[in-house]
Amino acid sequence: QVQLVESGGGLVQTGGSLRLSCAASGSGFSINAMGWYRQAPGKQRELVATITSAGRTNYADSVKGRFTISRDNAKNMVYLEMNSLKPEDTAVYYCNAEFRRAIVSTFHVWGQGTQVTVSS
Repeated sequence: QVQLVESGGGLVQTGGSLRLSCAASGSGFSINAMGWYRQAPGKQRELVATITSAGRTNYADSVKGRFTISRDNAKNMVYLEMNSLKPEDTAVYYCNAEFRRAIVSTFHVWGQGTQVTVSS
């Protein structure tokens, strides 16, 4: 019933920008932390950025200062503003969220991913 859907990926040149969006849908839940992860061809999925329900953020060193994660709690959405993009940022970007239905009942959900390709 609960799902995450990413959008906003595409092809951009080095130094360009993209804004990714992730929408959570369903009923009977609230969301704790949300985050963005990415997976390049032949590599393991890695953390990009996370944000708590209160707005506290955390970034991977490789994107710090270039990417900005934000969320709209009323809309159950999380965003990733990506600036000064580099070819090494090329990957499939996935949204992740921790949902809760009770005081101590939580579960995690992944989106299907959106492709980001940065050309040199």
